[in-house]
Amino acid sequence: MLEKLLLTFGTAMIPVVELRGAIPVGVAAGLPPAAACAAAILGNLLPVPVIMLLVRRVFDWLRDVPWLGERIARLERRAHLKGRIVRKYRLAGLVLFVAVPLPGTGAWTGALVASLLDIRLRHALPAILLGLVAAGVLVTMLTMGVIHLF
Repeated sequence: MLEKLLLTFGTAMIPVVELRGAIPVGVAAGLPPAAACAAAILGNLLPVPVIMLLVRRVFDWLRDVPWLGERIARLERRAHLKGRIVRKYRLAGLVLFVAVPLPGTGAWTGALVASLLDIRLRHALPAILLGLVAAGVLVTMLTMGVIHLF
């Protein structure tokens, strides 16, 4: 059981895959849905403080690398575009942004957007956690067939 929990936890830490992919992985590995959801939420939340505290420093450092500077600028522009709802509604927008389990949303992008919009970690972390809980419940229900998209 510990291996399955660690698999789910670790999968949730991967950017892009995050919680959306970790819950089905955990359930497929044989975890109870609630355990898979909890492990995925915790695994997806773990990188958030690191991202928020270090992303600006790392971006500033990488911006000086000739072939990475434009990529960093493009990533920042995309984060600002994706963060329109967060700019408009602040913390409620951040919760909603993280809660919608679609590609390009989630805890990683939410942390990046919050950092670039100067939302303090002590305010952003609870909002991101609330969004992850909502996304976790939704993805678990989808995984278990409780709700259907089609």
